[in-house]
Amino acid sequence: MGYRIAVVGATGNVGREILTTLAERNFPADEVIALASERSIGTEVSFGEDDVLKVLDLASFDFRGIDIVLSSPGAKVSAQYSPKAAAAGAVVIDNTSHWRMDPDVPLVVPEVNPQAVAGFRKKGIIANPNCSTIQMVVALKPLHDLATIRRVVVATYQSVSGAGKEGMDELFEQTRAIYVNDPIEKSKFTKQIAFNVIPHIDAFMDDGYTKEEWKMNVETRKILDPRIKVTATCVRVPVFIGHSEAVNVEFEKPITVEEAHAAWRKAPGVTLIDHRANEGYVTPVECAGDDPVFISRVREDFTVENGLSFWCVSDNLRKGAALNAVQIAEALIGGGHLGK
Repeated sequence: MGYRIAVVGATGNVGREILTTLAERNFPADEVIALASERSIGTEVSFGEDDVLKVLDLASFDFRGIDIVLSSPGAKVSAQYSPKAAAAGAVVIDNTSHWRMDPDVPLVVPEVNPQAVAGFRKKGIIANPNCSTIQMVVALKPLHDLATIRRVVVATYQSVSGAGKEGMDELFEQTRAIYVNDPIEKSKFTKQIAFNVIPHIDAFMDDGYTKEEWKMNVETRKILDPRIKVTATCVRVPVFIGHSEAVNVEFEKPITVEEAHAAWRKAPGVTLIDHRANEGYVTPVECAGDDPVFISRVREDFTVENGLSFWCVSDNLRKGAALNAVQIAEALIGGGHLGK
């Protein structure tokens, strides 16, 4: 017996990727329903290679009989409709920032804390972490199990698709404008993004960090270990798809590069490509469209007693959002949590 699935925000970048991922992984769905705002009613979205779904109105949809809702409509919309869907009996897997730090809502990365999915019973909602957090904790988990992480210093290089279709369009239009000598127009980003980098993602907080940087701190601690200290600098770069991170880790116990390599080779969701030669590492161009977190440039940090530095990249629309959400749904089913 299959499941009835609703995808909220089906016309957005992440919603479309969720539909693609469900089809690619042969998710056991008897029915998949695409939902979005009123202005998208009747829009057609692809589901797999052959199927097309017509978008229905989120505001008037009755969630009774739906088993799982995969939701990525924006935080304000999620605040309104995720509880409504949960009250109707669905389990909501929410991609927005609204529910992540709610103590009654589990924050889940299946390769890291799959047991946490059972916590959905408190509110009927499971939160998908921030895209930059997801790929980092997938990379950190095997190392934490091996040598116990004390502190993480991370600089991110985040693609414009993390800001949605508008971000991708702005990079394209600004790049075109530069080549044809048109004026540069900006609306999504605070500064020109084409041929530039912007050390500013999300709103500034009183302590000088941005909210994106705060998310990486608190989400890592909630998912992996509350004792870990994290400081992040999050940067938007002129890349369409794929987030990159330069990660420096300090451990409680000694750990060698060889031991880290061995742990990553056995870890789920990780692909290690670390050759100290030209092209012996992975960049966002190579990771786009793929599922794993790719790890490269692994080396000892000689400035601390037990330290390693590494580079990791991942497709932020897949593992950073859609794939992780679908994997959570698979964990719910695999753990027998839906009672079918």
